[in-house]
Amino acid sequence: MASDELHYLDLLEVGRRIQARELSPVEVTQAQLARIEALDGALKSYATVTAELALRQARAAEDEIMRGDVRGPLHGVPIALKDLCWTQGVPTAAGMTIHRDFVPDEDATVTARLRAAGAVCLGKLQLTEGAYADHHPDITPPRNPWNADHWSGASSSGSGVATAAGLCYGSLGSDTGGSIRFPSAANGITGLKPTWGRVSRYGVFELAATLDHIGPMTRSAVDAGAMLGAIAGADPRDPTARQEPVPNYLAGIGRGLRGVRVGIDAAWNTTGTDTATIEAVEAAAAVIEGLGAELRAVTFPDVTQMIADWFPACGVETAVAHEATYPARRAEYGPALSGLIDTGRALSGLDYQKIILRRADFTGRVAALFETIDLLLIPAQAFASPTVATMATLGEDASLLAGLLRYTCPFDMSGSPTITLPGGYTRDGMPIAFQLVGRHMDEALLVRAGAAFQRETDWHLRRPMP
Repeated sequence: MASDELHYLDLLEVGRRIQARELSPVEVTQAQLARIEALDGALKSYATVTAELALRQARAAEDEIMRGDVRGPLHGVPIALKDLCWTQGVPTAAGMTIHRDFVPDEDATVTARLRAAGAVCLGKLQLTEGAYADHHPDITPPRNPWNADHWSGASSSGSGVATAAGLCYGSLGSDTGGSIRFPSAANGITGLKPTWGRVSRYGVFELAATLDHIGPMTRSAVDAGAMLGAIAGADPRDPTARQEPVPNYLAGIGRGLRGVRVGIDAAWNTTGTDTATIEAVEAAAAVIEGLGAELRAVTFPDVTQMIADWFPACGVETAVAHEATYPARRAEYGPALSGLIDTGRALSGLDYQKIILRRADFTGRVAALFETIDLLLIPAQAFASPTVATMATLGEDASLLAGLLRYTCPFDMSGSPTITLPGGYTRDGMPIAFQLVGRHMDEALLVRAGAAFQRETDWHLRRPMP
């Protein structure tokens, strides 16, 4: 296989070829490292490239596979981690200059589980400061490989860019207000935000404990299912991790969508949403219906209060997460993250309790809706592919901010799982995405639905560069 074809193989396909001894994990890893060296000087997706670690892991994987000891579908496959995830002996900075010299002496649970699955770690991917809204002023943001003038997403910006540009076969991101979904949409990849607690948060830098979700970012739904299978599950080091057994997320991918009930709130999906996004969601609905799903008109619970509540709720939890360094080292924080923490620190206990009660009410209403449907079809965001210049005005434009968060942060407040899928392109050739939302712990249906959609469409097969 020519090297220019290798980097865009699906994760499962490169894994199959490695495990069948058709490809060497060492040669695949070397090819990925060479591509990173050639392209990432411009793209800025990696915070740290761990070439020595990757080659050591690739050689170990090759030895095991040659002995017939195959650990699973990720064995020998090069992936990368958002630089929130502790990695033993490797700097883990969380997009913050304050942590630039932090070197963990142990792995995060997700890092350890990917190691146990035999995956090869190419490095740590750049992100916004502390996984909030903006990159630290001293850090160059990753650049969208489709067009550098367009937003690369937040906060898992490096994960989105590296995965889209063929600089890894899959990556981990985190999502507190939309941070798997924004960069997946911006870069034309597939992002799976699991149910809150489905994946352990141990050893992952915290933004907001009850809002943080860790999940895979890949180039297909089946790849996302494979990665989720490796990292999900109970963890004694994180008592909030769900205890339910981890299913085989790939077992049902051939079943299609016949009889699956898909809810659509047409008014919510279209009010304040741009034409390109509306058309992409409507086209996705047509494909899904053509696959045998039953489309049902629904009225989704009003999200206005949840969007308003998300900021102070996130702020309080972020203030707790940063209590050791903020406000003592305020001068080392960028303006967006320090502003969020100040918001949280100013909130009264009474007002925070009201948010908790409203959040519980909303979560119950969402759960009740999923008694009547299996999936919900919504946009990823209200406007397709904003430019970097437009996003620079985010703090000054309330409608822009509300449109960005309308379809994302409510599902962090409810803890619901979602999958973000490429569903079209703008006239300028930039990706457009939509989401499917599921009931708690039903990631298997999201993977199955994503796989069915991607068998019928080719949006996820388009690439931003050779």
